[in-house]
Amino acid sequence: MQKKPKAGAASKPTRSKMAAGKVVELAGLVNYAPDSIVSRTIVDNKAGSVTLFAFDAGQNLSEHTAPFDALVQVLDGEGEFTVGGEPHDVGAGQILLMPAGVLHSVKAIVRFKMLLTMLQSKE
Repeated sequence: MQKKPKAGAASKPTRSKMAAGKVVELAGLVNYAPDSIVSRTIVDNKAGSVTLFAFDAGQNLSEHTAPFDALVQVLDGEGEFTVGGEPHDVGAGQILLMPAGVLHSVKAIVRFKMLLTMLQSKE
């Protein structure tokens, strides 16, 4: 017999690619690869997603939009993020919010790792 979820419980469980309740070194969850961009989604649910990226130097993501706000946290190295036509150099320990629906692109000045959190709106 299947148990019913408690009142207020999420109807869909979090789809996670890492063990819950376990401390991990964030930057170590994704590795650099020559001439590549490597990504690893660590959480994906109806509230949004959390994805790690490792960009080799010179790699880029061309201009695009996203349907949700995207919060970038650079963990290692430095990337150039162009948001709405304005370039921003973002280094280790810095964050940048890229608003939903605004054109943006990413370029690796040097190799870098970032954590991307997509935030779905409640509207």
